[in-house]
Amino acid sequence: MSQYVKSSPHFFRPVGRSLLLGVAALLVLAALFPAPLETPADPAHAPNPAKSAWFLLWIQELVSYSTLAIYMAVALAALLVALPWLKVPKLEHARWLPREHRWLAAAVLAAAALVLALTVVGLYLRGPDWRLVLPF
Repeated sequence: MSQYVKSSPHFFRPVGRSLLLGVAALLVLAALFPAPLETPADPAHAPNPAKSAWFLLWIQELVSYSTLAIYMAVALAALLVALPWLKVPKLEHARWLPREHRWLAAAVLAAAALVLALTVVGLYLRGPDWRLVLPF
């Protein structure tokens, strides 16, 4: 046991500080940038294009390419739910991006980048009739 470092306070103090710093950063960003919400729904004057909420926009963008693409979103969700049960090699020591887990980290980062890219395209590059337009 002498080769291990006690988790308290060596682990929990930096985690607590990081949590406070992250919450403070989110509060500042929330105060500076308003949420990209649309006007209240009016059935008489539907917007063109009618977009989903920003957090679901990537799914709307994905389905705009093909209706079968929704299965990709379902598979992505199933993969993320199954992450704790995947058989990955056990590690002796905790470290960032270990060589044994690089494929898993790369898959999660690729999925996050895909969702972010589809959200940006749907939010800023879609115009009337869901055509691609330049944002300026």
